[in-house]
Amino acid sequence: MENFGAKNETADLAELGLSGSKAFWNQSPAELVEKTLSLGEGILSDTGALVIKTGKFTGRSPKDRYIVRDDITADSVDWGAINFAISPEHFDGLYKKVVSYLSGKDLYVRDAYACADPKYRLNLRLVAEHPWQSLFAHNMFLRPSAEEIARADPEWTILAAPGCLADPEVDGTVAENFAIINFSKKTIIIGGTAYTGEIKKGIFSVLNYSLPRNKGILSMHCSSNIGQDGDTAVFFGLSGTGKTTLSADPARRLIGDDEHGWSEDSVFNFEGGCYAKCIDLSAEKEPDIFAAVKFGALLENIVMQEGSRSVDYTDTSITQNTRVSYPIYHISNIAEGSRGGVPNNIFFLTADAFGVLPPISRLEVGQAMYHFISGYTAKVAGTEAGVTEPQATFSACFGAPFLPLHPTAYAEMLGKKLKESDTKVWLVNTGWSGGPYGIGSRMSLKYTRAMISAALEGKLDTVKYQVDPVFGLHMPETCENVPAELLNPRNTWSDKNAYDIKANDLAKKFLNNFAQFESAANEEILAAAPRLVVLS
Repeated sequence: MENFGAKNETADLAELGLSGSKAFWNQSPAELVEKTLSLGEGILSDTGALVIKTGKFTGRSPKDRYIVRDDITADSVDWGAINFAISPEHFDGLYKKVVSYLSGKDLYVRDAYACADPKYRLNLRLVAEHPWQSLFAHNMFLRPSAEEIARADPEWTILAAPGCLADPEVDGTVAENFAIINFSKKTIIIGGTAYTGEIKKGIFSVLNYSLPRNKGILSMHCSSNIGQDGDTAVFFGLSGTGKTTLSADPARRLIGDDEHGWSEDSVFNFEGGCYAKCIDLSAEKEPDIFAAVKFGALLENIVMQEGSRSVDYTDTSITQNTRVSYPIYHISNIAEGSRGGVPNNIFFLTADAFGVLPPISRLEVGQAMYHFISGYTAKVAGTEAGVTEPQATFSACFGAPFLPLHPTAYAEMLGKKLKESDTKVWLVNTGWSGGPYGIGSRMSLKYTRAMISAALEGKLDTVKYQVDPVFGLHMPETCENVPAELLNPRNTWSDKNAYDIKANDLAKKFLNNFAQFESAANEEILAAAPRLVVLS
C-alpha cells in the first residue's frame, strides 16, 4: 500500500540549504490535483485528467542542458554539441540562487526511484515549486512503499524551480533557463523552465552515464514488451517511426515505453510510467494511451474543444509536442515487475521517406552497431516548418540528446551483448515503398506487423535471404502474409535506375553523418558502412 503522505522523520530540507518552506511530502495524486486546482494552475478534463500549461517552454531545451565539468566528468563525458560544460563554481552559484528562490515557498517533495531491477535501483528525491511537478514525478518514476519512504536515503536530488532565472553574464549559461547535472554532488538543478520532461530526461542522462560505466548495463532509449512464452522484444525508433504503435501489441505485455537497461540477465524499465505524445490521439489509433488519460494523468499544453472540457487532440496552437504522463498501471496489459529476460529480438525502426531501405532486414553484429550509432529516420514534407522534401535525420543510439558518453561506447556494449546472447537484430522500414515520399506509398501497417510477428515467432530463421549491394542488408525472400515483391525495395520501383541513384544518395548521407564517429569506431563497426555502387 502506497502512503503518499509518508515522510522519513529524519529527512530535513534544511540539509539542502532550504529554509522557511512548508514541505508537502509524497502527496497522493488526489491531493496534488486538488492543490493544483486551488492554486488556479490547472483544470480537469472530462476524463478526470489534470490539464496544465508549462508556459514558455513546451519541450526540452537541449542547448541549455549542462553537465558540471570536474574531476569525475572531465575525461569521461563526450563534450561537444550534445554535452555542454559548466564549471563547479557556476553550478554552486546557481544552486545558491535556486535554494534562495525556493526558500520560504510551499514545496512539493517526492521520494521515488528509477530502475525496476532492485540490483540497480537509484533512489531520488524531487523538490518542486509546483504540485503538478510532483504529480509528474509520481507518474513517471517508480513508487516506493510507505516502509521504503520511511527510511528513504536519496542518492540523487532534483531541485525544480521554474520561476528561478539565471543571469547569463554571471551564471555561465547561455539563457535564463537551465538544467544542470552535477555528478560529483549527485544533484540536478532546473530553473527558468516548467517543462516536466527536463525532470525525466535529467535522470535518464544520469543513468546513461552511470550504468554503462559503473554497472556494465547498456542503457537504452527504447520500448520493450514480452510475449506469452516469455520472449522479450526491444524497439528503438525516432519520432514518427511507429515505436509506440508497434510495441503496443495486445498479444504481448508492455515492459515499458521509453527507457530501459539491459543487464546480464534481464531487460528492465527505468521508469514507472509513460510520457506519450498526444497529437492526433484517438481511441482508434492508440486505444491503450487514449484510455490511460483519466484521473491521475497529467495533460500538458493541450487545448479543449470550444465550450467544453473535452480535449481537442488535433489542436496544436500551443505546441505540436502536446503530452500526457500517466503511471504505467493505467495500462492494463503490462509485465509484472516491469522486467523481462535478455532480449530475443531487437527492432530498429526507421521511416525511410526515400523508399530505399527494405521493409525488414536482418543485421549482423557489426551492422547492428553501425545502425545503432546512426539512428536514422527521415522527416517528410509538412511535418515541420520549412521541410518541403524528405530530410534524413540521424540521432546516435536513437537518443543522442541524453548520452553523456561517446556513442561508440554504447554501440560497443551492444555488440558485446549481442555476441554473448542469441539476440537477433532487425532493421524495419515503416516508411515508403515503390518510390520516395510523393511518388511511392507508405508501407502498410498490416504488413509491418506481419513481418515483426514473423521475426518474433522465428519464422524468418529458416527462409532464404538476399543481400542488398549498397547497405549489405540481409533481406528475406519470403515472409508469411507479406507479398514477396515488397521485400526487396528495388523490385517495387518502376524505374530501377532511379532506385539505384536514390540508394547511393542515401548511402552518402549515412557516410557523411558517420564521419563524426569514425575516429572512435572499431573496425567491425567501420566495415558495416554502406558502399556506393557504380551506376551505369
